[in-house]
Amino acid sequence: MSDTEPIVPFRLRKPDGAADGLQHRSASAQLAPISFDRRELAAILTVYGSKVAEGEWRDYAIDLGRDKAVFSVFRRTAETPLYRIEKTPRLNRRHGLYSVVEQGGMILRRGHDLAQVLRVLMRKPHLLAV
Repeated sequence: MSDTEPIVPFRLRKPDGAADGLQHRSASAQLAPISFDRRELAAILTVYGSKVAEGEWRDYAIDLGRDKAVFSVFRRTAETPLYRIEKTPRLNRRHGLYSVVEQGGMILRRGHDLAQVLRVLMRKPHLLAV
């Protein structure tokens, strides 16, 4: 399994219910949900781990859909997500494949490079006045 191969939680089935090990690329691309690959998840979980260590974030959820994949970050389990990291392939040529959206729906950053997009979530050091 390579680093660019997506992590898919289940196999697609034929309409008659039989599993198909070898599927045509066009058919599986149309039916398969959009997902994060290993490198993307590693970058996201690195930022998530540092925020958990700081005590700011406590939970996350991954939603894989037909049009986009979303990694949601929560302060507490029962709340709405603080941030959503979205991967939307149809926006790849326009605004960029990745975006970070805050709780109110405002897009904080978009781009083609996930590492640059995630930089908006890292707190910048600031000076304290004495």
